[in-house]
Amino acid sequence: MSIRLLLILSLSSLLFGCGMNPFAKDEPVAVEEQSQQTTSTPVEMNNDNSNAQAYGTDDSSTSAFSPLDDPQSALSIRVIYFEYNSNEISSEYRSAIEAHSAYLSQNITTSITLEGHADERGSREYNLALGESRAKAVKKQMLLLGASSSQIRLVSYGEERPSDDGHDESSWQQNRRVEILY
Repeated sequence: MSIRLLLILSLSSLLFGCGMNPFAKDEPVAVEEQSQQTTSTPVEMNNDNSNAQAYGTDDSSTSAFSPLDDPQSALSIRVIYFEYNSNEISSEYRSAIEAHSAYLSQNITTSITLEGHADERGSREYNLALGESRAKAVKKQMLLLGASSSQIRLVSYGEERPSDDGHDESSWQQNRRVEILY
């Protein structure tokens, strides 16, 4: 730092730090009082040793919790994995696809994107087609289970967006997938 800059910083901190502002005008400043209103009410904690309060929604309002946020729900499964060179959906993902389909049929304004992916083996064109085929397989199951076609958008990235950059079987297994995006 140059000496000139240090001198300027020191002088300005001295002037502003002491409450003197060389740029301030001697004009009164209008201050408006604003009350802070909240719609939430305090909820007493059940701890005998504490006077703490938690603020949140009161019991009369509807909850903003979405089943999509529940980690215990089948809706938390958002990735469907596939075997090598296959678009066949494994039975282990049946409950997740059923849950997403039911959610879509009950929430007709909600839409999703099914992203199809493939591992790096095969040509770029082949992997794009395979990713699309996987996404179409998931969409077909969802349509059969009550979702509407207008709620589901398909996109294939083929090998272009791997979730694991490795070049071995465990990496490839992670890359053969359909992601469900809300």
